[in-house]
Amino acid sequence: MTQDIASTFHIALAQLNPTVGDVAGNLALARQARRDAAKSGAHIVVFTELFLSGYPPEDLVLKPAFLKACWKALEDLVEDSKDGGPGFVIGLPRQSDKGRHNSVAIVDNGRILALRDKIDLPNYGEFDEKRVFVEGEMPGPVNFRGVRIGVPICEEIWNDLGVCETLAESGAEILIVPNGSPYYRGKVEVRHQVALKQVIESGLPLIFVNQLGGQDELVFDGASFGLNADKTLAFQMAEFETGLETTDWVRSDDGWRCNNGPVVTIPEREEADYRACLLGFRDYVNKNGFKSVVLGMSGGIDSAVCAAIAVDALGSDRVRTVMLPYRYTSEESFKDAAECAKALGAHYDIVPISEPVEGFLSALSEMFEGTEEGITEENLQSRTRGTILMAISNKFGAMVVTTGNKSEMSVGYATLYGDMNGGFNPIKDLYKMQVYALAAWRNQNVPQGALGPGGEVIPANILSKAPSAELRPNQTDQDSLPPYPVLDDILECLVEGEMGVDQIVARGHDIATVHRVEHLLYLAEYKRRQSAPGVKITKKNFGRDRRYPITNRFRDR
Repeated sequence: MTQDIASTFHIALAQLNPTVGDVAGNLALARQARRDAAKSGAHIVVFTELFLSGYPPEDLVLKPAFLKACWKALEDLVEDSKDGGPGFVIGLPRQSDKGRHNSVAIVDNGRILALRDKIDLPNYGEFDEKRVFVEGEMPGPVNFRGVRIGVPICEEIWNDLGVCETLAESGAEILIVPNGSPYYRGKVEVRHQVALKQVIESGLPLIFVNQLGGQDELVFDGASFGLNADKTLAFQMAEFETGLETTDWVRSDDGWRCNNGPVVTIPEREEADYRACLLGFRDYVNKNGFKSVVLGMSGGIDSAVCAAIAVDALGSDRVRTVMLPYRYTSEESFKDAAECAKALGAHYDIVPISEPVEGFLSALSEMFEGTEEGITEENLQSRTRGTILMAISNKFGAMVVTTGNKSEMSVGYATLYGDMNGGFNPIKDLYKMQVYALAAWRNQNVPQGALGPGGEVIPANILSKAPSAELRPNQTDQDSLPPYPVLDDILECLVEGEMGVDQIVARGHDIATVHRVEHLLYLAEYKRRQSAPGVKITKKNFGRDRRYPITNRFRDR
């Protein structure tokens, strides 16, 4: 039998990278973490929300077989715990007489001490839990080896349901919170403020354990932390890195306090965004079993940054870049594309598209006779490139990386079945000026865990020249769009801020330009519905966070 905890509580925090649906793999991760935690003398290991299923499992939880597999994994862990080693807190979906629950099991010494069912089921942005889960009941604390722990689940500390206060009033001594909190820019500070509010209101120390890893468009950045009851930072784990840390909590007359917890510096701004893109891209490729990737290398900023992320995530040997020139491709673009691929160490091919484009134009010549050349002929170039990249993908099993940024996708400056072809887009949620900022940052830094080289991996000329699709002579993006600093600010106001036209004009923007951008934004919804998934970086990405109708005649006049 295990003994009650006297004065020091050793709590291990498992900031790991589970995979949705891989119940056996997630079970293996949990077992290894528990073995490692035992070596450090941990009394308990805290895993994250829905760890055994992976998070978010979405409609997988509608399958009874899936719920049974998750429960069987828990039973296996309960059996393991008979060895007298660490107990654990772990999340899983489960079925009860009342329905399906987002649950946490608290286990020790071969017994399930308690099952906690999540009360506050989020139903906004990337979350849709009310659709598949039913609410639990207000919890009380759980006696774990003589320590009364409260276990709120993720969203329950974000809103004012009083879960933490109820736990404190019921005798809880410390709050342990399993989370599946995805990244967006500045999210770590938001979490700290949310936790601080609960510490102030409950008077208890709080441990926030967060999932790590990419899941489709979401990136879970880890950055687990703890706060003492006096509101000081107890510990801070790394962001974008897996980790298992055992923290020591000492009991005094004032309650529990962390003793010498690790404090890691959290990356900010461009570094954080770049590392989120890297992690999300790497996990999407690897978890879906792709051996390599291929992307069109145009000599422009977007494809260069995507190539850098791909090489940093996968290594140069798994990245193939392809220049697809036509008559409007400049010598400058040839040079920039080749230099970027060389700097990154990626495989580089040149596949001219003149013959297939001319073939399409010849096949359509009779039908198009008497019409003016324009957007149709430009899009044929893009669609030819997309077809060739997909052929390379089919032949060699390499996933196509699509490279459009959020500015372009916002206003439809992209070609369906052309440059929009691809399996995943690492910069989908970055506006054009943010892409430039990431490129400049990467040229000065090698991110933690990157497999790519140091130095200037994106040629300086790519950052300084005017962006162009090069689909007609002397073309630049600004022929069709407002300057990117202007466009990006208007788009952020419309998309992230949901601001009205009058509010945006009050910021100094021309009203006609604002109306035009708003019109293009709504008009391009049908394209965005057909775009590849990509890493969520902003607070409101296209897809999970912003669900506008395709058929939509509203304009803010």
